[in-house]
Amino acid sequence: MAASEQQHEQALKKFLYERPELRIELDNLNPLLAQAKGETQAQYRDERLHEAFEAEAERLGLFAWELTLQLTAASEADYQAQRMEVHKEVAEMAGMDWREYCELYGLSK
Repeated sequence: MAASEQQHEQALKKFLYERPELRIELDNLNPLLAQAKGETQAQYRDERLHEAFEAEAERLGLFAWELTLQLTAASEADYQAQRMEVHKEVAEMAGMDWREYCELYGLSK
């Protein structure tokens, strides 16, 4: 059960709400930078938001989807359960033994 697009959008909103300085920065991006990339201002802003989100996840030692779950889970226990469920799905898709996968990613089963 990977994080849904709706969960990710909720996480981005919460992430931005908790960082007013980032919101100000994103609201004041140079429109010429967007134009130079052939994007609208909204597209350029969204791209910068996603980059900031991914950088925060990396800073915390998480995958971006883990940060999404962390920001949208009802409780720590709910987050951990969802996180392990997704990791199990990833291990299955990769054809990896669960124990080996856990060792690789430092997970406690």
